[in-house]
Amino acid sequence: MTELSIVVPVYNEEESVRPLCEALHAVLSKLDRSYEILIVDDGSTDASWERLVELAGVIPHLELIRLRRNFGQTAAMSAGFRAAKGDIVITMDADLQNDPADIPLLLEKIDEGYDVVSGWRRDRKDPFINRRLPSMIANGFISRITGVVLHDFGCTLKAYRREIVENLSLYGDMHRFIPALASWVGARLMEVPVKHRAREFGTSKYGISRTLRVILDLMTVTFLLRYSAHPIRIFGKFGVFFGLPGILLLMLYAFAHLGYNLFDCQALIPLVEMSKRPTWVLTPFMLVLFGMQFMSMGLLAEIQIRTYHESQGKTTYVIRETHASPPEIG
Repeated sequence: MTELSIVVPVYNEEESVRPLCEALHAVLSKLDRSYEILIVDDGSTDASWERLVELAGVIPHLELIRLRRNFGQTAAMSAGFRAAKGDIVITMDADLQNDPADIPLLLEKIDEGYDVVSGWRRDRKDPFINRRLPSMIANGFISRITGVVLHDFGCTLKAYRREIVENLSLYGDMHRFIPALASWVGARLMEVPVKHRAREFGTSKYGISRTLRVILDLMTVTFLLRYSAHPIRIFGKFGVFFGLPGILLLMLYAFAHLGYNLFDCQALIPLVEMSKRPTWVLTPFMLVLFGMQFMSMGLLAEIQIRTYHESQGKTTYVIRETHASPPEIG
């Protein structure tokens, strides 16, 4: 049985894949654990796949997965999770900024009983304005919203127990939120400082433009963490927020008319006159309508959630081909 799976998404890293695979083999071969190295080529348009196929002939335990197009890092990581056979799954970037020598450090914490061990790039070698500053703001925001406090959600170097990731359905850029999703099912989390190296080859695939996608995915994760079991609770709140004032306003108008007609109460004349104006008449009806719409959305979401949990899940990627090292070089 395989004890350790290394999952590495690759996109246009032809210059990095050889030193990466060699460094991984050098570190993993010294561990007293059976292992596999899963490289997921996320539709690279350079020679990354050809380099990887060459490496599979000389580096043992190398498993290659090639996606038909660029589906994104989250989808590539999900493909690796589904293919992984190890009891412990470790993810890392292919750009050589994560150091394979930190893998034993992550494993030590897993052996101590933690379910997720997240790397913390305490001394990042990235530009401050367009990389580190947005990351610091995002990490603080994510920690506050999800309740899972980490210094570095964006660090790909992480270790997971297999049972944590094997049932995860990941979309968008949600790979960075795996620790938050794991905490939802009671996983024990730990964060450890890891080395971070300057990029040697190619260009970064990340930028400040990704911030909006992270914010939208954070909204999704927040909904999943708090309301995925009962979405009516959030939609119901909006329904009450709009519907209750509308109902109270209608009751107030009805009371004003009844009071004025039955008791000739002059103090109610302003309310009676207000209720005769088209704008003020439509307002409570619109509020009640909004409330009913949100309630209906909540009920439909409840039905959809149950359909989701009971149906067969579909992957967010399509595999083009696979390749593996020959058994004789193991």
